[in-house]
Amino acid sequence: MAKKAWMERNKRKAKTVAKYAAKRAELKASGDYEALAKLPRDASPVRLVNRCQVTGRRHGYFRKFRVSRLTFRELARSGMIPGVTKGSW
Repeated sequence: MAKKAWMERNKRKAKTVAKYAAKRAELKASGDYEALAKLPRDASPVRLVNRCQVTGRRHGYFRKFRVSRLTFRELARSGMIPGVTKGSW
């Protein structure tokens, strides 16, 4: 499981991105890159990290299910993800 601080930091970044989204779009449209550079660094959506909703793991992340590959496997085997079955051939 990821450290709680990393997950909380990502939540804080998400709030900052949402707060400055309209302002960033306006500055980008006008081409004012100097004012854009003066915004907080965490206002950039590129700084957000996709993290597993259950464990906070950042690698092996499935966007469709919003969980890591390990969590996905556990949830799928226990039947918690609708429409996903174990493959056999």
